[in-house]
Amino acid sequence: MALVPTEPGCYLWKDARGTVVYVGKAKNLRARMRQYVTLQDEREKIPLMMEVVRSFDYVVVGSEHEALVLERNLIAQYHPYFNVDYKDDKSYPFIAITESDVFPAIKYTREKHRRGTRYFGPYTDARAARETIDTLRKVVPICMATCAEWKRARRLLEKSPEAASVANLMLAERCRPCFDYHVGRGPGVCAGMIDTVEYARHVSQVERFLRGNRSEIVGELTEQMRAAAADLDFERAGRIKARLDSLDALDDRQQVVFSSSVSLDLFGFYREETISCACVFVVREGRTVRSSEFILDKGLDVGEEELVGGFVKRYYDETSDIPSEVDVPCELADAEVVAGWLAEKGGRAVRLHRPQRGEKRRLLEMAASNARHALMRYMVRTGYADERTNKALLQLESALALDAPPMRIECFDISTLHGHFTVASMVVFTNGRPDKSQYRRFKIQTPLTEANDFVSMSEVLGRRYAPERMADERFGSRPDLLVVDGGKPQLTAAMEQLAELGLDIPVCGLAKSDEEIFVPWDDTPVVLPSGSPSLYLIKQVRDESHRFAITFHRELRDKAMTASVLDDVPGVGPKRKRALMRRFGSLRRLRAASEQDIAATPGIPAEVARAVHQALNELEKIPVAENQEKAEKNDD
Repeated sequence: MALVPTEPGCYLWKDARGTVVYVGKAKNLRARMRQYVTLQDEREKIPLMMEVVRSFDYVVVGSEHEALVLERNLIAQYHPYFNVDYKDDKSYPFIAITESDVFPAIKYTREKHRRGTRYFGPYTDARAARETIDTLRKVVPICMATCAEWKRARRLLEKSPEAASVANLMLAERCRPCFDYHVGRGPGVCAGMIDTVEYARHVSQVERFLRGNRSEIVGELTEQMRAAAADLDFERAGRIKARLDSLDALDDRQQVVFSSSVSLDLFGFYREETISCACVFVVREGRTVRSSEFILDKGLDVGEEELVGGFVKRYYDETSDIPSEVDVPCELADAEVVAGWLAEKGGRAVRLHRPQRGEKRRLLEMAASNARHALMRYMVRTGYADERTNKALLQLESALALDAPPMRIECFDISTLHGHFTVASMVVFTNGRPDKSQYRRFKIQTPLTEANDFVSMSEVLGRRYAPERMADERFGSRPDLLVVDGGKPQLTAAMEQLAELGLDIPVCGLAKSDEEIFVPWDDTPVVLPSGSPSLYLIKQVRDESHRFAITFHRELRDKAMTASVLDDVPGVGPKRKRALMRRFGSLRRLRAASEQDIAATPGIPAEVARAVHQALNELEKIPVAENQEKAEKNDD
């Protein structure tokens, strides 16, 4: 490592077979690579990645900007496992202009990018891309790359490149007009009806159209229509008017999101454990031109900055449509370098921005919502959830030394408030999915003066796994794995209770702090790999049991507060209780009332009003105690 230079460049980590597993860029190669070796990089995937790394390579460049460009090329070349990439291997559609041709043509394509061709997109909706081309050719006639007559004209020009200056004359002699020319979609290149200068103006309009600069095209077409009308060429003026109508119809279909004429891209993300989705809103001249969704192969297993930054670079590496502003949900450490790269690529200054409030923030949240729905649709369509669940069960079988995959998992959690309203939850996951018909909840019957998870856990397990309950079909079959929410104390309580009942059920405890799994056969906790399906499943089980327990606890507590607080006050019977609730309408308003206000209620003596007020003051202290307990748990 001491021989690695301190200059800017890109580094490539490789496994034992020499396969590149990760590509990164650095302002100082030696310092950055040393962070990986010494595990000073705090990203969760780094320890796992460095376990498989056996060698490395690096490339020195002149600046950090050049390193960014090289990084994108290397990632595209090697597709490293630990870099953010598209989840599905399909290529996305683009709209392309073959700029290297004498008469450039437009095409719908999924091809790998070629030199001499400019690409706009990507589009995730193939129909939207084709409709855009169709509408565009109504507005600005241009040749299609699939046209047989255009291909014939291109072959003739390739054989006689010296004739490019008089190409229209040569084509007029040797070619014939295509069908698109007759219906107004083509400018007549194949029949020599247009020269290279006029056609270049059409191409320029098309590119501006695809970049979202509609107002310029509208202005030009309006001026041409007026000029044609002034020359009494009403037929040509009518054709131009039809093109303007096509633009108006397109504007009607696009949502106006900004009153000003702004051009920006907004990136929203939604992440699961090992998969995520990015949604891009493309806004041009204040209108949402399109939205596209992309499934990515990384999720919560990488940091948000790495996920967002990696996708933004990949996205703009494949498109020529660069806006003046890019809005992202988090700050990027290399924002200035990325903005400089985009400015050079787009030919104008680009601002990389994280909106905090206002309309842009609202659109960013809407993009994230669209990303969530798109990811859910993808997971259902591909059966991704089933595949991940199967992997999770097999991984748990191996990590916890089980005899078979845990097809039925039961998890227990305790919820209490200093020994009051103590309850337990039992949630069941069958085949890796919540089985809510099997959920059960228990009121802890052991008298408690303070929170005691050890005693509470022993009681609930004794009741659940008692012989009569084990024989009760309503409680389901014997579990393949018992999970208790907590560390060693909760695990010990579970083991002792199962031993008293004479049951041999695999059991483990899941600690909240470091997601460590405590097992009976080893003093060292099991740590599942970060981002693994098994860790995701076991956390989902634990979180569901906690949710179910706290819901029941709050239900009992709130019911006790609202139903019995007045019943326990001396001097308050059903008649006076009705009088109080009739006057104040709710317990919340009664709690906010003063002693004098309560005493003003007909039929409520002063001493009873004082007792009610004192009881309600005691009630106010309970939420405070609950918050203190939560803070103590967080400190632990």
